[in-house]
Amino acid sequence: MTEIPLQSRRKFIKNMGYISVGFSLLGACIGSEDPTIASRATYDGKLPGSIGRAKTVNAWLEILEDGNIRVLSGKVELGQGLRTAIQQVAAEELDMDLDKVQVHLAETGLTPNEGYTGASASIQNSAMSVRYAAATARQELLGLASKKLNTPIDDLLLFNGIVKSKLGNKSLTFAEILEGEQIDKEVIVPVPIKNKAEHRYVGKSIARTDIEGMVRGQAGYIQNLRFPGMVHARVVRPPGYESKLLTLDETGLKAEVPGVLKTVVKGSFVGVITEREHQAIKAEQYLRNHSEWTTSAPFPQIENLFTHIKEIANDPETVRNEGNVEAAFKGVETIKARYTKPYIKHASLGPACGWAMFDGEVLHIWSHSQGIYPLREALATMLSMEAEKIHIIAVPGAGCFGHSTADDAATDAALLAMEYPNTHVRVQWSRQDEHLWDPYGPAMIAELEASLDENNRINSWKADVWTDSHSQRPNKDAGTVLAARYLETPFTMKSRGYLGGGHRNADPYYNIPNMKLNAHYYNGPFRVSSLRSLGSFTNIFAIESLMDSLAEKAGQDPLDFRLKHLEDERAIAVIQKVKELTASQNIADNQGVGYAFMRYKNTDAYIAMAAKVAVDKVTGNIELIKMWAAVDVGEVINMDGITNQIEGGLIQAASWTLKEQLTFNTNEITSTDWIKYPILRFSEIPEVEVAIINRPEEDAKGVGEVPMPPTPAAIANAIYKACGKRVYDLPITPEKILNG
Repeated sequence: MTEIPLQSRRKFIKNMGYISVGFSLLGACIGSEDPTIASRATYDGKLPGSIGRAKTVNAWLEILEDGNIRVLSGKVELGQGLRTAIQQVAAEELDMDLDKVQVHLAETGLTPNEGYTGASASIQNSAMSVRYAAATARQELLGLASKKLNTPIDDLLLFNGIVKSKLGNKSLTFAEILEGEQIDKEVIVPVPIKNKAEHRYVGKSIARTDIEGMVRGQAGYIQNLRFPGMVHARVVRPPGYESKLLTLDETGLKAEVPGVLKTVVKGSFVGVITEREHQAIKAEQYLRNHSEWTTSAPFPQIENLFTHIKEIANDPETVRNEGNVEAAFKGVETIKARYTKPYIKHASLGPACGWAMFDGEVLHIWSHSQGIYPLREALATMLSMEAEKIHIIAVPGAGCFGHSTADDAATDAALLAMEYPNTHVRVQWSRQDEHLWDPYGPAMIAELEASLDENNRINSWKADVWTDSHSQRPNKDAGTVLAARYLETPFTMKSRGYLGGGHRNADPYYNIPNMKLNAHYYNGPFRVSSLRSLGSFTNIFAIESLMDSLAEKAGQDPLDFRLKHLEDERAIAVIQKVKELTASQNIADNQGVGYAFMRYKNTDAYIAMAAKVAVDKVTGNIELIKMWAAVDVGEVINMDGITNQIEGGLIQAASWTLKEQLTFNTNEITSTDWIKYPILRFSEIPEVEVAIINRPEEDAKGVGEVPMPPTPAAIANAIYKACGKRVYDLPITPEKILNG
């Protein structure tokens, strides 16, 4: 099917009528007078991948009648400050005050299709696409104004939506220049961008304007979205992944629960629509108690999980093989260790919510999905609809990085809205739904072996990683959305998803002459998908823990040992910076400071970090006192935003390291609430100090996933320093310290 052109889609959506959830940014203006004319530098490098999908300026920004700019991005705001960063970039290139730039995120038919928001790629893809589109727009506006004003481009000034002659006697607004049209010029290199040394906004700490609303409880989230005449719905979940509906007795439902409007049964998908939310909860409970289902295959015993993983794994695939590891290992002593990570949850504080309304022609959906276009593809396949007949608007939800249950809640709402048209249907998941049906981060095993040469340098390194898929996000394969698997004709997943994420960062960034990496893929018993940093969390935990063991064997300081295996000046700089940050620490007898380093994906941002802990040697209790991080993301767009992301990521990763683990028995998942699945509490949050090394001359990289992988290794290394016990299996608990 041919995609409707962007402008046609916009007119189509405008004419059909809908409620659009938008957020304007009233950023602080920095000056209101004409700035000094900034010089331009020619960018002739590679354009971001997102521009390959949306090549023209008007795919990325629109000139409004009042002279303001509306920037369009297909990415979503997850609390990472992306909206502010995009606003900064656009305002910079078009020489606009910040409050004259609006940012509209993620709406099908309006914003570019940028796939998913993930992999720390939004800055280098979306924000940089906006940069080059805005720079192209500037040149086009100057060219058009030159003709209209009969003035050479070199004699024109462009600022705050106006182009005027340097003499000041002639001027045009952007709207007057374009006369109701938009700029459809293709973005191609070379692109003249503003000289980075003359930036007014980029590289500065521009405060996010949405924070105050969050603090005051005024922020709008999908869970508290409301529409006139709306109805509520819940879905009866099967007792297990493979369970099928045998019988459903709804004869007494309406007598038991007032306000029931409709029960929808489509194969093993059971939903109920009611007037009020509490009625939906009661109706779901009634139907669950009056239904029979087949049983699912048993889960493995939790204590045998990692043995089970090895038993069901495929034969290994060699991902990297340099030098001759086997020959290098002969006749020398090696260090071996096995590291494990359990299944962990996204653990969103707010359970998923989805909205849908079918007007008889178009299915409108409101979702906190992190990929609205891929979700649209999955729904189009499931519903046998044209994709252009599905209109999805991204609405903020509770914070979560990765493939959460948001897409599934939207799918529930879509199915029910099709059965109850012309009414807004709200599906709210329960806490139990969220904990039981979350696509977890998969359990992993990393087995490492390394040797030192006569100079106490690493001579050979071998890694074997056991991993499930790390992304089964929605796409044209309808089996990627949960409800589709339970319809009369169920959709099953056609592929395993993204397996490569399991060995991300499993090959060390250090200079090692002999290196081999094998990946062992398995298809596990639980639903899994992408969770912040994918396999890097496990792999860097293993690598950086072993690096400390190798440094100890070599009789060297752990940071100095790492530095001896690096030539990259940027890698060396972050390690030296974190060494400087921790140099003045006083360490008590029961305390320790541990370190870790990583370059994310071995191609992107750099981070070195440290953690200070205290360990009670009698009880095994761990106190995480402080964490430090030195980070290099290349060009900094928003210093405050990067710092916030690093701080939040360190804390979330510390929670994974010390607390989080899916629990289950052979019949069911048992960690169904916050008591059975504990997370780090406010009283346990450590002090965090972050140093950012800004390199404007380098490409800008994302940072959302960067703080996660080194955190468990830094904490584990600190615990070893504090009490002499090395823990190889996450989470690191008092019991493991005492029994280690």
